[in-house]
Amino acid sequence: MTRLTPLAKLHAPLGKQEIELQQIDFDGGGMSLLRTRIREGSRFTIFDIDPQTAEQWGQALLQWASQQPKE
Repeated sequence: MTRLTPLAKLHAPLGKQEIELQQIDFDGGGMSLLRTRIREGSRFTIFDIDPQTAEQWGQALLQWASQQPKE
C-alpha cells in the first residue's frame, strides 16, 4: 500500500485554485515523491515529481517571487 503524507495546503485567491502537496512513500521502498494536486472547480491536475525536480522548481519559484514588488 502506498502511504500519502500531507505537507501543505494552499489557496490561490485569484484563480481560486486549491493546491495540495503530499509526500508519497511506496511499500516496496525506494525514493519518496512529491505529489502536487491542483483543484480548479471540479477539475484536478495531479503530478508526482522526484526530489531533484522539486528542488529546481522550488528554487525557480523563490527566484521569481523575490523579484516581484512587495506590497
